[in-house]
Order: sequence, then structure tokens, then C-alpha cells
Amino acid sequence: MTLQVGQRVKAGDVLAKVAQPWKLMARLQITETQAKDILLGQKASIDTRNGIVAGHVSRIDASIVNGTRTVDCKLDGPLPAGAVPDLSVDGTVEIERLPDVVYMERPVFGQPNSAANIFRLDADGKNASRVPVKLGHASVSNIEVLEGLKPGDQVILSDMPNQDQNPRVV
Repeated sequence: MTLQVGQRVKAGDVLAKVAQPWKLMARLQITETQAKDILLGQKASIDTRNGIVAGHVSRIDASIVNGTRTVDCKLDGPLPAGAVPDLSVDGTVEIERLPDVVYMERPVFGQPNSAANIFRLDADGKNASRVPVKLGHASVSNIEVLEGLKPGDQVILSDMPNQDQNPRVV
């Protein structure tokens, strides 16, 4: 805070921050529904918008504020140029790694470890048929397909409640 000589401040105002730029960490705000699976030591990737730095989870805040939990990540790799305290960053915490899976973008109604009916585009690309699909693990944006689809299948991810009774969409 820039102050003038003789200026008064309220008790508790932050006047200065002391930082060690060589010991920076990333503080991520993660929704409580996703934070339930995070554990200490899990790998993390921190995007500083000037490079991606490897890290790991070093602390998980016990409290939930506005639907999010704070997760601190220690940075393991060298800092990119321009890394400074209070820089806005994005981060990804690797909860689990699944090799050789079929997956798709997560539909609006796609819940982990459930079954769903999804419209798969026919070969002509103009019509779609309803197929039962068994879903597995999920992330924020993707979901594992256990049964019902194969790699390369194109599907309609939109919620289509008006078509619930139809086996095909033309």
C-alpha cells in the first residue's frame, strides 16, 4: 500500500508483503465436489501463462469457502520468467491416471459409474440412434466409457429431454 507521511491506516490493513521469490507456491481454488479426491503428494501442473511448472499438493485447507477448498502446491520445477508473488495461475491436480481408456467429453447428464442413453451419430452423419452406455471415472470435462461406444464414435452430448421416447433422431 502506498502511504503518505502522517497518513492513518485501519488496524489490520496490509501495508506490505514479504516474499521469497525463489520459494513460490501455487494456491488453487478447487470446487468441493472435486476436492474430495485430492490427497497430499499428488502431482500437479501449474500454468503460469508463461510456462507450465511441475508441482505436488503440499496442503489442503480443511475449510470450504464459497464452495471451494484451497489447495497449496509446492513447485518442483524451475520457475518461468515473470513468476512473481500473487500471479494468477491455473492448475491441474492429477488424482488418478488411467491407461488405455475410451473416453468422451462429459455430457450434461453424465455421472461417474452410471449408465446413460446417448445418441450416437450414424455413418451418414445426419441421423443418430440411441445407445445404452456404461460410464466410469470422470473428470471435470471428460468421462470414461466402459461399454456402448468405441473409439471414433461421434455422439450428441446435449441434453435432449424432448427425445427421451425416440430411439432415433433424424
